[in-house]
Amino acid sequence: MTPLERYVAEEIATDHVDGLLTRREALRRLGLLGMGAAAAGALIASCANTRSGTPPASSPVSSPAPLTEPPGMATARPTEPITWAGPRGPLMGGWAAAEDPRGAVLVIHENKGLNDWVRSVAGRLAGIGYSALAIDLLSEEGGTATFADPAAATAALAPIDPQRFIADLRSALDELQTRAPGQKLAVVGFCFGGGLVWRLLAAGEPRLAAAVPFYGPLPDDPDFAGSKNVAVLGFYGSRDDRVTSTKPAAQAALDKAGLVNELVTEPDADHAFFNDSGPRYDAVAAADAWRRLQDWLTRYLA
Repeated sequence: MTPLERYVAEEIATDHVDGLLTRREALRRLGLLGMGAAAAGALIASCANTRSGTPPASSPVSSPAPLTEPPGMATARPTEPITWAGPRGPLMGGWAAAEDPRGAVLVIHENKGLNDWVRSVAGRLAGIGYSALAIDLLSEEGGTATFADPAAATAALAPIDPQRFIADLRSALDELQTRAPGQKLAVVGFCFGGGLVWRLLAAGEPRLAAAVPFYGPLPDDPDFAGSKNVAVLGFYGSRDDRVTSTKPAAQAALDKAGLVNELVTEPDADHAFFNDSGPRYDAVAAADAWRRLQDWLTRYLA
């Protein structure tokens, strides 16, 4: 399996270990990735050992007081579907225009593809003054909406060559520059998309002024020297050891490249803590991350 395929498979297995998926459903989803029953069972057992001592997502360490609404929803702007010419054909996404833009942000989705939650993030960013484009990395497969089974969308994403993703993300930055001329650019990604933020930085992207990977897997031996002027704000959850264990390597690579950076570990938060549509949502951690994200964009875009 490629590193991205392995990451997605481990996430499915961890969801089962944490009680978010039945064993049957986990095996079905791992089967969609091409894993046989024996290999899937071994992976689940490995993830169970890794998660030993970590409270399941359905029983959080603490129960934070819920917010009345997710961060930024009060000012969210509408998101409209758009298409543009990509390197291998039309690309699709959701565009949210700020009334008085102070910058522009590319939003990269989780391994579920471009869904309503990701569109809402673009709308929230536009609501605080940053026009946002949420790309659909399954555009070449007909778009996320063509998959009736979300697990099938995940399985379609996992084996795609990361170089195709990088080319599509560069095209999305081109589109952002067209739609928000003269504005500084940032990229924000979640989970699978957070990993692609790291890969985009490793590929070298000098147009970016800021990058914000949320709990994204770090590629092996990254070199960020080609992304010279970007300020990086990274988020991790203290209970998400699978990803958070890579934080020291990320810190070392950022420092070696001389990039301005701040890596934040949210206490008692797990993977996907910012996703208010998911079972691991942590309102306190999400609110803190949203505040820090706004401060970062103000500092390096506005």
